[in-house]
Amino acid sequence: MTRPRTHRQTPPLTPLRRAWLIFALTGLGCCVGALTLLYGAAAYIKLPGLALFRSYFHHPALLGLNLLPPVLLIWLFYFLTRRGWGAFLGSFLPCVAVAMVNYFKIRLRSDPFLAADLTLISEAGGIVGNYSLDVDWLTWLTLGALLAGLLFSVLLIPKWPRRGWGRAFAAASCAAVCAVSCASLFTNSDLYQSTDNSEYINPWSDVEVFVSKGCLYPFLYSMRDMFPAPPPGYDGAQAQALLEAFSDADIPADKQVSVMGIMLEAFCDLTDFDFMAGHPDAARVYDPWHALAEQGVSGRLLTNIFAGGTVDSEWGFLSGYSQHDDFRRDTDSYVWYLRDQGYQTFFSHPGYGWFYNRQNVNDYLGFQDSWFTENHYGALVDPTSAIYHSDDILVRELLAQLTQRTAEGPCFSFSVSYQNHGPYESAYSAGVEYFTPANSGMAAESCHIWNNYLRGVDSTIQAMVQLTQGLEELDRPVVLVLFGDHKPWGGNGNSAYADMGLTFDLGTLQGFYDYYATPYLIWANSAAKEVLGSDFTGEGGDFSPCFLMPKVFDLCGWTGPGFMQLARQVREITPLVHERGLYLSGGQITDALPQGQQDFVDRFLWAEYWRENNGR
Repeated sequence: MTRPRTHRQTPPLTPLRRAWLIFALTGLGCCVGALTLLYGAAAYIKLPGLALFRSYFHHPALLGLNLLPPVLLIWLFYFLTRRGWGAFLGSFLPCVAVAMVNYFKIRLRSDPFLAADLTLISEAGGIVGNYSLDVDWLTWLTLGALLAGLLFSVLLIPKWPRRGWGRAFAAASCAAVCAVSCASLFTNSDLYQSTDNSEYINPWSDVEVFVSKGCLYPFLYSMRDMFPAPPPGYDGAQAQALLEAFSDADIPADKQVSVMGIMLEAFCDLTDFDFMAGHPDAARVYDPWHALAEQGVSGRLLTNIFAGGTVDSEWGFLSGYSQHDDFRRDTDSYVWYLRDQGYQTFFSHPGYGWFYNRQNVNDYLGFQDSWFTENHYGALVDPTSAIYHSDDILVRELLAQLTQRTAEGPCFSFSVSYQNHGPYESAYSAGVEYFTPANSGMAAESCHIWNNYLRGVDSTIQAMVQLTQGLEELDRPVVLVLFGDHKPWGGNGNSAYADMGLTFDLGTLQGFYDYYATPYLIWANSAAKEVLGSDFTGEGGDFSPCFLMPKVFDLCGWTGPGFMQLARQVREITPLVHERGLYLSGGQITDALPQGQQDFVDRFLWAEYWRENNGR
């Protein structure tokens, strides 16, 4: 005869045990939150980490908003699992994971971890694989905290009694509090603005503002950007009426020339910095580029991004939007306009089509054909090698494609290069040494970074020179547009830039240009100059990427679509419409324009939001 199985009875929660449970679980959750704050304070190496960490404790609201998420999670998982170790892991793992990803993302790319990055998880794996993640003291501290927390929760936190509806009600209550907090507390813009902690930061720097508010709180606040949100004061009817005030104009049949655009990966003119301009070897790399610039119309793009986020500049040029969400359906763009005008539209990139979901987004923006690794470039160069050497292959393929396709009619060709994608090797220089510690005064690591970057840029410029030579030989008119998407990665914490003496003070015009400006060049072959009756030379001015296509149309003598006509009026007010709410007025960076001008720019933002979110 077998004995019936008996369950070990969980000791009842006496008042004293309940008090201990409340103290232990809440305290353990606060410890998890404090660890994430330590990660946040140490993420950006140009800031005083210890002082920033202490500052969190001087702002009770900020401290509470960072500690509340792990406390809520630890109680939720306690009621779900009945066990202290389950509660601890349910809080520790997601919260510290966010903190660690944010820490390394800022260290590697000076870019905080936002909730919207969760939609790019496949891209993140490919990016991180190219960087070197250092195991530092924080990593060991985290492992120690994990082990200590597990031991504490296993040995000292009592189980919740097995039976009863109380646990289910408590778990549901915790879940409800989490949901309500996300909806009304963590994503409240007024509360976010009121939690100012700017003693140690530059308030013009997005990454510094982020870490000044901790880690978990600014990450949760960024959830509000995961879904389309209209601009402040948005009025859909007024936006539609403003757009309807402008009519699309056709491109005259006798002025139809093909347009080829290439966005050059991480391309910038380092000789814009006095440090680089003073070194003859670096200057010689850019001599052919400067010679090309004298043959065309050139200026600076004032981008929204630094060292990453390449599609922001790309899609700004193609769509005309100063700000945009991820495209999920057919969306009005300049590509669609050219396609409707009878242009053939095709895209090229020697990388994977799934990266930034370009294989779908290109369709939504109006491209008829797209070449990626999967369907074209994979047979010519693998994506890993393309990072170091592919621009000459890209140029060869584009020339062949354009020669064939222009026989059938005008074309709009747009490409994104892959050569020179960061990071750049910091342990040695591959082949060419422009800089050494002896001739530059920079650290060896910085010398290697800039040597390897310039080696790639030299190859890129030579490829672009070959492209212009090939286009000049064509008897069909072609306008070429070249531009950089963002400044290159320059070491963890921008160390290689710091070695050049740059501070990136975004509160000044020079600091803003140092951080955000990249070159553009609009060049035309002789056949296009003859058709359009223009010599295509001179200064083009500086402006946001959303104004680059209107500049191309201006030079071609085309009026363009109604939205572009509206954009031109905005460009007259401010050539900069930055996603951070910054403008360029009177030669200075400002966050507020004179009232009448500000009202018009605000209505433009309404119009672009309406246009983007109402399909074609």
